[in-house]
Amino acid sequence: MNIEHYISQLLYRYQCVTVPGFGAFLTEIQSAQWVESANSFYPPKKLISFNTNIKNNDGLLANHIARAEKTSYEYAISAIQYQVLNWKKELEQNRALMVKNVGSFVLGATDNLIFTPSEQKNYLTSSFGLSSFIAPAVKREATEEIPAVVEEREVIALVPEERSGRSYLKYAAIFILGLGLAGTAAYSVWNNQIETQTVLVEKAVQKKVESKIQEATFFIKSPMAPVTLSVKANKEEKEEIKLPYHVVAGAFRDESNANQVVKKLKKLGYNARRLDINEHGLYPVLYGSFATYAEAQKLKNEVRESENPEAWLLVQSL
Repeated sequence: MNIEHYISQLLYRYQCVTVPGFGAFLTEIQSAQWVESANSFYPPKKLISFNTNIKNNDGLLANHIARAEKTSYEYAISAIQYQVLNWKKELEQNRALMVKNVGSFVLGATDNLIFTPSEQKNYLTSSFGLSSFIAPAVKREATEEIPAVVEEREVIALVPEERSGRSYLKYAAIFILGLGLAGTAAYSVWNNQIETQTVLVEKAVQKKVESKIQEATFFIKSPMAPVTLSVKANKEEKEEIKLPYHVVAGAFRDESNANQVVKKLKKLGYNARRLDINEHGLYPVLYGSFATYAEAQKLKNEVRESENPEAWLLVQSL
């Protein structure tokens, strides 16, 4: 059985996919990038890394294979062990290994594994349909301004023609102009009267409003009996608000074991809790839950350095 296909499927949904006895593939979201020197744009994606220290079976890969192949959990474990054995043989013989759509491994001089992620696959579902592209630089050509040539033409002199008109038209124009000036003056006086009346009305309304406010203030200041509201919190209101980013200490098939780990972590000062049983039949135990990826990543790094190098992040959709 080839388990590479199932590892690739899980990398779309989880941030940590462990191959028991071999190591764990970890993912981290990288923002979109613009490489100015190459005029290239790269969409957001998941960066894949590999950790050889995380080898314990968390049940994620085995349960996924058992469900997809419609077989038992024990058979899926055996298939994973067989694949890991083949990978190790290939590394010993060729000192190189290719995991399809995930990345490649090379044995270094000190027999340490060097992992190079594959660039052909983007496991960030929100970037579906986006691909990298090269935008060539826009070349702007300088254009020379051609001075306009002004042609000199012969000047044509216009001689006004004298016409005989009626003198009464001049008087009519003067009369119309006088009517316009008189109308403008009358409109100005009428507009001033309206503004004066408006100001008087506004003052009267303002006085009435102030008197009403004083009355309302008087009645509001009258003594009132204190009101005490009691709120009874029900079970649903006491439930913790679901947060999407969790730092996982481990996943246990036995619920009592999971509860014991929770008590131990609480004694150490962590805001630990246990999630309900998941689709793989396991009880995840958390160091804590956070609203942002940065907060969860910080705690994960601290836990890995101090006490548990196998701590990992779990992202749940709200």
